[in-house]
Amino acid sequence: WFVVYGDKKYFNPGLPEVRQHTVRIVNDLLKRYDLDAIHMDDYFYPYRISGKEFPDQKTFEKYGNGLSKDSWRRSNCDSIIVDIHRTIRSTNPRVKFGISPFGVWRNKSQDPMGSDTKAGQTNYDDLYADILLWLSKGWIDYVTPQLYWERGHNLADYDVLLKWWNENGYGKHIYIGHGIYRGGSNEAWKDKNQIPDQIKELRKYPTTQGSVYFSSKTFEKNLNGWNDSLKNNYYHHPALVPPMTWLNNDAPDQPVVTRDANNANILYNGHLKIRGFGIFSVPVGREVKFINSQLLQLIVTDKEATIDLNNIPDVNGCKLFVATIDINNNVSALKALK
Repeated sequence: WFVVYGDKKYFNPGLPEVRQHTVRIVNDLLKRYDLDAIHMDDYFYPYRISGKEFPDQKTFEKYGNGLSKDSWRRSNCDSIIVDIHRTIRSTNPRVKFGISPFGVWRNKSQDPMGSDTKAGQTNYDDLYADILLWLSKGWIDYVTPQLYWERGHNLADYDVLLKWWNENGYGKHIYIGHGIYRGGSNEAWKDKNQIPDQIKELRKYPTTQGSVYFSSKTFEKNLNGWNDSLKNNYYHHPALVPPMTWLNNDAPDQPVVTRDANNANILYNGHLKIRGFGIFSVPVGREVKFINSQLLQLIVTDKEATIDLNNIPDVNGCKLFVATIDINNNVSALKALK
């Protein structure tokens, strides 16, 4: 099942037994654990090593079925993705399936649909991962492109790729991958505004739902003081994962709220499994709707909670409400809290 390429061993994606084994592992995870998602990174076929060919010629001769080797390799990755998708949907359909690919699908010089970049390797041509096919077919629910280059990079500009992915998301969620680990590595990444400016830019796109940072251990170093900048200027409040309405769009019932002088008891009597309750503020005079609200606090519980109203600060010019949040991140209608 394994081949050696460079100094590493790899499962051979061309073998049906390997693909079946991968799907069995996913199925086992789905049955054992209460998962939110199955997430795969950018490793399909490995990044090319100069002067060395991935050693799958014998497998290709046996299973190639008349395809070119490149098309056959892509079809092997396609098969794994679609089989995992089907397994998730049949075993636990609320679980999401997402991919975090290398940041360039194809260069425009290779394909008019590609990005205006000059990447030395690409998903489609070198890793044999046709991310756009998977998005267009609905086999994956979100994509987290690894845009680990700085703004203005001469070969792979962050802004160019951000725009390209937002134009090619096929209605699925896009969470941008930021290379925060690169802080201080060159002049561009010594700029304290690099990550804040990337966030400002992505927030111009309603089709981008959020950010993912590589990697978590980088935050222990607080490179360029970004920990403080992100906390104080960009992430004031908690955020909910946006619901994936194509998976489930059933809003939970409003909570039942009973109050005394200092406390509020919040109870959920509905039939859906919930993540908890959210405390929201809505500006006075605005329609009481989730879209007009700001999440202030998330209370994790599966049924009820008692909160001290004195610990929830008043927000100037706003009224406070509570809502039920289910495990699919659907939010109920808001109900007055105080």
